[in-house]
Amino acid sequence: MTVLEIVTIQMKNTGKKIAIIRNRKRQSEEVFQTLMQKLRKAGFILTPKNPDIVISVGGDGMLLSAFHKYEEQLDKVRFVGVHTGHLGFYTDYRDFEIDKLVENLKLDTGAKVSYPILNVKLTFENGETRTIRALNEATIKRSDRTMVVDVVINNVHFERFRGDGISVSTPTGSTAYNKSLGGAVLHPTIEALQVTEIASLNNRVYRTLGSSVIVPKKDKIELLPTRNDYYTIAVDNQTFSYKNIVRIEYQIDNHKINFVASPSHTSFWNRVRDSFIEECQDLNLLRMIISKSKHF
Repeated sequence: MTVLEIVTIQMKNTGKKIAIIRNRKRQSEEVFQTLMQKLRKAGFILTPKNPDIVISVGGDGMLLSAFHKYEEQLDKVRFVGVHTGHLGFYTDYRDFEIDKLVENLKLDTGAKVSYPILNVKLTFENGETRTIRALNEATIKRSDRTMVVDVVINNVHFERFRGDGISVSTPTGSTAYNKSLGGAVLHPTIEALQVTEIASLNNRVYRTLGSSVIVPKKDKIELLPTRNDYYTIAVDNQTFSYKNIVRIEYQIDNHKINFVASPSHTSFWNRVRDSFIEECQDLNLLRMIISKSKHF
């Protein structure tokens, strides 16, 4: 399990507080130490509670951890990511751009870029409920055999699903697990959820739609399990196991995640290109160069 260390910093002149969360990897540790040194030199003061800004040092998994740590303070906190991992879809700064980050924080005016998040409500057989938030997606699977659930959208019985599981993702989460399942990529300004099947069972007897469904903000998605067995619920990078679930409701949450808006905040389509296309193009170019060099 990733070990987190949190350090909070307060600006003397504005009273803004900043929390830094990073993993224990060597590169992240080096960035963390450098960042701490430069923030102190810039006049920031350490303080332990209620940050205005959270800096995540690592990859997307680290940003997800930061989100869940501060999800009860979403109205007050803004996030910014420093990329030292393999995937940095949510990160605005590379590990060699610490000076730029510190300067932008000194000039910060409080501007933000906001993205919708997912609200998941579990209802159990005894009437108890649990509500969970997700930044990327929430996935349900049956623990040991084919899952059978009734899918209801906006109070309309849509289908009886049979298969490995179902994923419900946010627009920003559409580039994560949802994309690997064949789902569409949604721009985060589109406040909608995406329902994507995981290995659905389709034959002459059982049928499902077989493609992802885009559901608008006003519509609620409900999954009604047909058996009271154990189910695995994966919410971003957290996993839970529950029994006796009678209903799971998915909606756009009333809160949003807020990122620090600065000249370094990368546009969504730049993030998509950089994460999934540009690296492949560079790799193809390298292969062409190697192939041509063999003829000389």
